[in-house]
Amino acid sequence: MKLLIASWLAAGALLLTGCAAPNAPATADAAAKLAAAAPSSAHKPVYPTGALQPITAGSAQRGAVAPLAPPADLWERIRRGFAMPDLDNDLVHDREQWYATRPDYIQRMTERSSKYLFHIVEELERRGMPTELALLPYIESAFNPQAVSSAKAAGMWQFMPATGTDYQLKQNMFRDDRRDVLASTRAALDYLQRLYGMFGDWQLALAAYNWGEGSVGRAIAKNQKLGLPTGYEDITMPAETRLYVPKLQAVKNIVAHPEAFNAELPVIENHPYFQQVEITRDIDVALAAKLADVKLDDFRALNPSMRHPVILAAGTTSILLPWDNASVFRRNLDAYQDGQYASWTAWTAPSTMSVTAAAAKVGMSEQDLRSVNGIPPRMLIKGGSTLVVPRTANMPDDVDASVAESGRLALAPEIVTKRTVVKAGRRDDVASVARRYSVASSDVANWNSVSPSTTFKAGQQLIVYLPVRPHAPSGSPASRSPAKGHVVGKAVVKSGPHAAAAPSKARAPAKRKR
Repeated sequence: MKLLIASWLAAGALLLTGCAAPNAPATADAAAKLAAAAPSSAHKPVYPTGALQPITAGSAQRGAVAPLAPPADLWERIRRGFAMPDLDNDLVHDREQWYATRPDYIQRMTERSSKYLFHIVEELERRGMPTELALLPYIESAFNPQAVSSAKAAGMWQFMPATGTDYQLKQNMFRDDRRDVLASTRAALDYLQRLYGMFGDWQLALAAYNWGEGSVGRAIAKNQKLGLPTGYEDITMPAETRLYVPKLQAVKNIVAHPEAFNAELPVIENHPYFQQVEITRDIDVALAAKLADVKLDDFRALNPSMRHPVILAAGTTSILLPWDNASVFRRNLDAYQDGQYASWTAWTAPSTMSVTAAAAKVGMSEQDLRSVNGIPPRMLIKGGSTLVVPRTANMPDDVDASVAESGRLALAPEIVTKRTVVKAGRRDDVASVARRYSVASSDVANWNSVSPSTTFKAGQQLIVYLPVRPHAPSGSPASRSPAKGHVVGKAVVKSGPHAAAAPSKARAPAKRKR
């Protein structure tokens, strides 16, 4: 009987080895391409590419056995999935030294990433993408989902507002999906796949992610016109983009061989860090964290897209919680008997009003209303704006989907006027002066204590109150206006704290095109 079982096992091993063996010479090219594209590891499995061939003793002896054990940790899993061509130049070596001489920075960055890496690697493998791309947020944001660049790119994948909208990342009063762990990862991988489809090269795709596909396309076209190569190292690009792929390569090299750089990577288990938990009622962020037995900072780290102290179920249907805390949250939520889940709700301003007036309507102090909703000084709240306010007996219901999905806060500067002396021209009357300065005739009459039908003498000094534009930023052309005053129509406006011109539009840095 033992001899029979041994024969079966030997036959089974022979069959498995025969299935993994290369096919006839006609399929050798295809097999070579598969082998070249496969992730690097100690033993690469060989897959048949045509009809199975009869097993011979010789082919059975040549077969190799691929390891079936799962990776010990997530770092090893990432290493097994490396599939991009390596870059080896002075810029890579420079970045390696930069990271290697900052072990504390590497430690903080990798520890922060431990919450998100498993999900990103899972998504990359599901799509058949190189796992090096899981390291890209180290370059973009040091894995900080709350990071915001000077050009207003946000989240750990650093999406610009317009590109985020293109990839269905919602940005409204209550949440910014550019910071959302699941949504931003989905969008970033969609974008990277699209760029790889455009350029057929991962290094060019990464350059386009940083610089913009239009810029990379034009650089390639320029080289083609000149008969020059069009690879990543051949095209002309800004210094930041030139350094972008070397940064990723340096991090890849450190992850591949941490001992060579005296780097210590924190242990990250090859296991999901978080679970998605459905919510069906509006609930305060603080209460959700409490019911999950999670520190508030840790809760926000997993749910960084939330902009306010309340989660609106109609707009955010699920939250992320650490794996073991998800069941704790469900159990505590079912047992919660202390009253309402949300102490905040949304209120829509019926008309344009001051912050003071809005605060009085919703029963808040002006300071608290400004703080919760991020309203700067000297701004009016436009009609139709949505604000977060305390939930009261007059507003007991959860916020409906139309507000939760599209609520926005629109502000307008308060109109500040300045007493100004002007001179009347020939045949000027109250009405003509009012037209000239775009003010009401009744105001001109009141300011000068005359009747609305009064005609002025040429050169007569009149009082008008004109709108004052806000300060220009220091160093802008407007902030360098003459010190003594400037002419507005026929009015001479004295310079003062509110007399500078409107600020010029800030020009976004060229580095972030997406």
